Amino acid sequence: LHRIQSDYTADRSPIRTALITARSAPAHERVVRTLRAWDIRIDEAVFLGGLDKGEFLQSFGADIFFDDQSGHCESARRFVATGHVPHGAAND
Repeated sequence: LHRIQSDYTADRSPIRTALITARSAPAHERVVRTLRAWDIRIDEAVFLGGLDKGEFLQSFGADIFFDDQSGHCESARRFVATGHVPHGAAND
């Protein structure tokens, strides 16, 4: 992802990266710091505050979704291609 993003300016990139979390701010800080350390640009951040991710992803027009919680993946996979990340607090 970093290599693709580095080939384009933010306004010309063929990929947009959105951070979508069911939590409220500031729960996103750790992932934002990690992505910045990897030099990955985040184009949008959405805080759902406990709302279901699946229907939101459909209306958002997401192409693919990754999450470390299987429940969020189950909800999302009805609407968008979904990948479970087997790492993180939910999988420890």
